[in-house]
Amino acid sequence: MRIGRISKTKQGRFALFDEEGEFLFSVDDETLVKNRLTEGAALDAASLSALREQSDLCKAKDKALGCLSLRDYAGGELYEKLCRTFDEHTAAAAVAELCRMELIDDARFARRRAEYWAAQNKSAREIRRRLLEKGVARELADEALAGLEIDETAACRALIEKSYLRKLESGRRDLVLAALARRGFSYGAAKAALDAVQADGARETDEADDEWE
Repeated sequence: MRIGRISKTKQGRFALFDEEGEFLFSVDDETLVKNRLTEGAALDAASLSALREQSDLCKAKDKALGCLSLRDYAGGELYEKLCRTFDEHTAAAAVAELCRMELIDDARFARRRAEYWAAQNKSAREIRRRLLEKGVARELADEALAGLEIDETAACRALIEKSYLRKLESGRRDLVLAALARRGFSYGAAKAALDAVQADGARETDEADDEWE
């Protein structure tokens, strides 16, 4: 077959049409120039398929770069996002290319995310779960956590004082323990934090009573 017409789209790509005027697909400018595509150029089925793959890969890479300009992604997470628009082969090839360019680094991503979530008083178990959900390999998630010093009792206490103090003061210690367990904290860490918060509360009450005597 021959290319009957090439038309630039509003998105800056180039739409290819056959001799009958039927739309084939669009390509980016790099693919157009690299393959010397012109009106009247003859293409066999294999060449046409290769062109489509090249163009789709460039498009997937552009989309991936746009995502990375907003925030870091793990390779698996970005792959899943690209699969919403592109086939699995194209998505995987785009992610592999960005990894080769060192624009995606799962170990770096895991470290940064783990540090961020630890600063938000997340438990080690919760951080690991979230990293795995982002597509980080188990060994990289474990390495990221090994590099942190998480004081889970202190993290529990910070959460209690921020979100659960009223519930604790109303006598619902059991509900606070359950909430902390759902966040991935161990019973020991949660109990120690609750005991410390309640002890401080009792001490403050005693001091206030002393002032009135």
